Amino acid sequence: MLTELMRNAGKLRESAEKAFESLGQLEVEGDSGGGAVSVKVNGRLEVVAVRIDPKLLADGDAELLEDLVVAAANAGLTKAREAAAQSLASLAGGLPLGLFGPTAGGPEGE
Repeated sequence: MLTELMRNAGKLRESAEKAFESLGQLEVEGDSGGGAVSVKVNGRLEVVAVRIDPKLLADGDAELLEDLVVAAANAGLTKAREAAAQSLASLAGGLPLGLFGPTAGGPEGE
């Protein structure tokens, strides 16, 4: 019985590690300023692209542009966290993700 439990735990950990690796393929986009600035973020919470409407650059309002980039990045990060949590939660079947160690994206892995 204990051997079976250990084998299942090992398989679950391996599945969780594979799921975390696949989070790099997940991409979401956050935007601000009515779409004038957009930021693409992957499931590992890495910013992978930023797009700025050239009209914003022509305006020369650096402070507005900075605020829009921050807002778009935060929106993208929020969406990526939610998507990653859903992906990992379905795998974990309701178990606390911290059981899988730092690769599960918990505080130790950030």
